[in-house]
Amino acid sequence: MLDSKDLEQLKQRGIVPEQVERQLAQFKSGFPFADIQRPATIGDGILKANEADNQKYANLYDAEIKAGKKVIKFIPASGAATRMFKSMFEFKNSDNQKQTELATQKPYDKFFAEFDKFAFAPDIKALNPQNKADIIELMLDDKGLGYGQKPKGVLKFHSYNTEARTAAEEHIVEGLNYANSDGIINLHFTVSPQHIDLFKAAVVPTQKRIEASGIKVNISYSFQKQSTDTLAATLDNEPFRDADGRLVFRPGGHGALIENLNDLDADMVFIKNIDNVAQEHLLPTTTLYKKVIAGYAIEKKHIVDNILAKLDKADYSAINEAISFMNSNMQVNYPDSFDTLGNEQKAAFIQQTLDRPLRVCGMVKNEGEPGGGPFWVKGTDGQVTLQVVESAQIDTANPQKAEILKKSTHFNPVDLFCCITNRNGKKYNLTNFVDHNAGFISYKSLGGKDLKAMELPGLWNGAMANWLTFFVEVPVETFNPVKTVVDLLRPQHQPKL
Repeated sequence: MLDSKDLEQLKQRGIVPEQVERQLAQFKSGFPFADIQRPATIGDGILKANEADNQKYANLYDAEIKAGKKVIKFIPASGAATRMFKSMFEFKNSDNQKQTELATQKPYDKFFAEFDKFAFAPDIKALNPQNKADIIELMLDDKGLGYGQKPKGVLKFHSYNTEARTAAEEHIVEGLNYANSDGIINLHFTVSPQHIDLFKAAVVPTQKRIEASGIKVNISYSFQKQSTDTLAATLDNEPFRDADGRLVFRPGGHGALIENLNDLDADMVFIKNIDNVAQEHLLPTTTLYKKVIAGYAIEKKHIVDNILAKLDKADYSAINEAISFMNSNMQVNYPDSFDTLGNEQKAAFIQQTLDRPLRVCGMVKNEGEPGGGPFWVKGTDGQVTLQVVESAQIDTANPQKAEILKKSTHFNPVDLFCCITNRNGKKYNLTNFVDHNAGFISYKSLGGKDLKAMELPGLWNGAMANWLTFFVEVPVETFNPVKTVVDLLRPQHQPKL
């Protein structure tokens, strides 16, 4: 099936033939739906912290930073903002009569009526647009701001008295508030190669301003690796080839970024999407709950590390401590006759269960926003664990599963804190904890021909499926995504009145 030219193409991409063979097999078999058992809810998988808890966890996090632990804020920021301007492209590509009609309809009526509220409005006005069509054209095209082809991170999101800030700059300001470790803010953006110069230029004003106060802003970048691209297949599950007979590969989705996360030099990592930022006056709530999920993770990690350290020394007094912890925080399926096993066998099972990277995911009450939800999910090994599950992973044709989905109360706004080192300070190999059966297949086309495309297990879904996972409720005020340009007119993205 693969000839010498194919093998050379794979070698250039850093892909081994076995990887392609596995993907072709998955195209044939498909991916199984997530076996959701019940939604995670308050008191059953989701912690709702009170005011005293919040302060305790925030203090725990602050103490960990003072102890010298390195923290990085990891921001997936690849891809252009095309979808953010989808409706604006539709306006631009309409004829004059249609544009006149659209201008009075949603979302265009709001866009034009409140245009001056956009942080980028002065830049467009300086180009002297003559009409509404000019405004949109100058916003989207390279003869103006070129926002239709640029990534969200470099777009001006927010206006202040003396400046306008890009989304990337707002992430730096956030980092100043909760990711400042010994006078250093560490941020890592995953970007597309063609956008890296745009990012480096976009962060300069805020980076210089903060560094003038004596705080170092350490920004690093990485690209999605070619080795994580996935093979495209024909509808008959054969390798899809282009007009020159070469294999066609596609980006594997944000799940590929587990490789980038794995390369970080850090003990702890915050993960947050590029478009989820707010005006600076709203930062106190965001800062508090970032520290809350971090402190909760640290509390759990200290308990786990203490148990594993004792077992390393054959201190079997930790067995009962481990069982108590697992029964309180997890839904463990113990081996048959576990109680009759010897201490060494019990310790081995506990070590296998607990010796993993750990994450805490913030969960927001579901008020109709899109996002993966928190569920108890049964794996192929019979273990039931907490997982973030996308709706596409759920068999909604199954009435029982559809009812479980309906009862879900929260969703994941991509708000994570990760502990990626073990009890000895050594980094885990995060690629060892991926559930490779948690991807999905979609249908695309190329050159007029239909094809199958494969998405790798999502970064906060299947790519972290075998981590120790905990959920904490966070207020909706901490979730302020910008999915369309008109979202920038929401109060969270406007100056304080």
